Amino acid sequence: MPDAIRRNDAVLTRAAGAETTSDPSSVMTLLADADATGGQLTSYRSRFAKGAVGAPAHFHTRASELFFVLDGALRVLVDEEVTVLHTGDFLVVPPHTPHAFAAAPGHEADVLFVFTPGLPRFDYLRLLGRVMRGEADPREIRESSERFDNHYVDSPVWRAALEERSS
Repeated sequence: MPDAIRRNDAVLTRAAGAETTSDPSSVMTLLADADATGGQLTSYRSRFAKGAVGAPAHFHTRASELFFVLDGALRVLVDEEVTVLHTGDFLVVPPHTPHAFAAAPGHEADVLFVFTPGLPRFDYLRLLGRVMRGEADPREIRESSERFDNHYVDSPVWRAALEERSS
């Protein structure tokens, strides 16, 4: 993490030096990966355009995922329930819990994500950006599920929520 400053156990990532990766509907700012935090956490920020879908239904086996909405509104699936998080809302999704997220209909969303304990995820986010831009094969994501602890599942509830948004 070349633009992060690590002293003792503190990690500082300056906004001006943070790596970003983007796709047609979002920009992700990579803040601290597990290697920089001694495995304590991984964190990044995502800015979603109106109508942007963030992630299909999936779960993690080793980490909790924390969402903090900095601005806008984020529609989320947690297990079988869909809700909307607004500016200032905070959500913790424990391991083995299916979840998904997208910008809420008619809204942009600016969200801070934290995984704890941290797992190396920045390579996954870079891969995701390449797939979304058509520069990599989507099968690479499926083949990396164990490595990145991202296990995709079918969710009829989430599919219905997304269909509702487009009609």
